[in-house]
Amino acid sequence: MERRFRQVDVFGEDACTGNPVAVVLDAEGLDDETLRRFSVWSNLSECTFVLPPTTPGADYRVRIFSLSTELPFAGHPTLGTAKAWLDAGGTPARPDVVVQECGVGLVPIGVEDERLAFSAPALIRSGPVDPELINELIDILGVERDQVVDAQWLDNGPGWVGVLLDSARTVLDLRPNAAAHPGRWDIGVIGAREPGSDAQFEVRAFFTEGEEPLREDPVTGSLNAAVAQWLLRDGRAATPYVAAQGTAMGRRGRVHISAQGDTVWVGGRAEVVVSGTIVV
Repeated sequence: MERRFRQVDVFGEDACTGNPVAVVLDAEGLDDETLRRFSVWSNLSECTFVLPPTTPGADYRVRIFSLSTELPFAGHPTLGTAKAWLDAGGTPARPDVVVQECGVGLVPIGVEDERLAFSAPALIRSGPVDPELINELIDILGVERDQVVDAQWLDNGPGWVGVLLDSARTVLDLRPNAAAHPGRWDIGVIGAREPGSDAQFEVRAFFTEGEEPLREDPVTGSLNAAVAQWLLRDGRAATPYVAAQGTAMGRRGRVHISAQGDTVWVGGRAEVVVSGTIVV
């Protein structure tokens, strides 16, 4: 059976410089094993499957996979799925706001031309990281203890742990290796850029999948959402600000952070690059 398909570049400042997500728009009737198999085959950091909503107020429901692992929420797949749904003719119930149903509940997505922005969900886990884990993170990242400014849990679905380093240069010079520390890792690293840059922070995201080595995600909405909540809460940043991500991978990701009251909004460009049908 043919199903509508889009591949969307998200958060890229220019064409094809962000993070791609695969979106299957007609996923009703596909079993879990098929979803996992297709997600792994797509070989992207995330793949999403759009279904009819089950909650009043939602425009659609989405299941989000990071290869074989299902996630309750992820940022660039949220914006990419909304863009794909709109591109395929979806019409939101509320003008200029798409409401997504996913594992963390309803997520509103504001639409303004090429830029979309999601409302950052509440953290599932936050707070300081214990010293033993900090030591493991220092070993994985290959940094010195005095280069670590702070570390916090930033879990909003993906189980991010955030490490604030002393500079963007330290962030960009990282060559992490988790071989001596097997298991699941979701590590976000942040460093302030020099004044006058087009972005205020440099961000990198590293994760493991099964027994594979540590991988890097080009641009990560969920991590940037949680980082913004942390930095704003602790007075380390003020909105609006822009975070750069993907620099070390040759990408030009730009994540735009703003706030309305206590709500943090995470935005960026989303562009449909591939449009057609697939057979699953």
